[in-house]
Amino acid sequence: MSATILPRERPVWLLPFAVTLVAMFALQLSNLGFAPLLPAIQQDLGMSFTQLGFFTGLYGLFAMLLSVPAGMSARRFGEKTVLALGLVGVAAGSLLLAQASSFESAVAFRGLTIFGYRFAFVSVLIAVALTAPPALRGRTMGVLGATSAMASVVGAPLGGELVGDFGWRNAIHGYAFMALLGALVFWLCYRPTAPEAATPAPSVVARVPQQSAFRSPVVWLLALIVGLGGFGQFTITYFVPSVAQALYGLDATAAGFVISAGYVTAIALNLGIGILADRYDKVLVLGGVFVLLSIASASLTVEHELTFRVATAAVIGLGFSATNQLYGLAGGVMARREAGNAMGVVSLGAGLFGYFGPQMLGVLRDLTGSFSAGFVMVAICDLITLGLIVLLHRLMRTAK
Repeated sequence: MSATILPRERPVWLLPFAVTLVAMFALQLSNLGFAPLLPAIQQDLGMSFTQLGFFTGLYGLFAMLLSVPAGMSARRFGEKTVLALGLVGVAAGSLLLAQASSFESAVAFRGLTIFGYRFAFVSVLIAVALTAPPALRGRTMGVLGATSAMASVVGAPLGGELVGDFGWRNAIHGYAFMALLGALVFWLCYRPTAPEAATPAPSVVARVPQQSAFRSPVVWLLALIVGLGGFGQFTITYFVPSVAQALYGLDATAAGFVISAGYVTAIALNLGIGILADRYDKVLVLGGVFVLLSIASASLTVEHELTFRVATAAVIGLGFSATNQLYGLAGGVMARREAGNAMGVVSLGAGLFGYFGPQMLGVLRDLTGSFSAGFVMVAICDLITLGLIVLLHRLMRTAK
């Protein structure tokens, strides 16, 4: 009897993973593509640099307050519902922000946008953890990061063009529409595929004892590393238009292309580092990334336009890639039932430093009259993060 040849099954995780990428693209299009609009918003509403730092750092404040509730909500109601509603909140906040007439109203409406964004962002991370195979976690997180970077590659220059031709208010309307579209696609097509049991990736992380995410020292250390190591690329992204305009006379469109170049770099680095993270020790790979990141951050103090462009691309690309792989580590630490709480705790670290980072850079700029002090602060934080990664490596080796 001849053997029956069965058709190869299409992996069931590809469709939900793909629509999660669509949701991430829509989400980050407004969040990261928003940066070129900031000088126009600052001028229109009469903000100081300290106020601009608070306006951008509001992201971190809300992330600090909402990350754990977002994770718990995703665990209680499901990541599908929370992500879709979060994107609707982003759209509503964006539409209101476009009507802002003062600094106070802009802060309030930006707050609503970030409220929706934070719940959606944490749910995206959970959705990836619950759909992609554990053995491909490094690569899938790399693809997620590349998709997020692509949103900025498209959104930043597009925002720069729109703000020049139609004003910043109309540019935000476009971002709101994309958020609604992403919510619709995700709601219609997403289904979780991971089993209920823990399916950790074949790495040392898998040997960390299973317990509540709130009681895991590895989870809390990852939260500190994500926050301290990731706020630099976030902060610098938002301040690039101001630096470009003040030091090099670049307009919003040119600043948008500087940011876009950084996220083009992030696409390649996310994919490359994702492959390395699956083949080698993830923590050692991240250590090498932060060595390079500290050098790039320090290079921003050199007031030379080409150096500024190259260093910005390196900081954004390396920082973005490192953050995504750290979230991937968090996804491999806990069982599925604790995935939401783990992502919430790790995102809490990102929120804490995402709030203080822009605030400190804005304050240092107003106090010193230069952006260099802020860039030195970022480089020092990268070096501290490198030390924490060494501690993380030892902690996970002890947990074998």
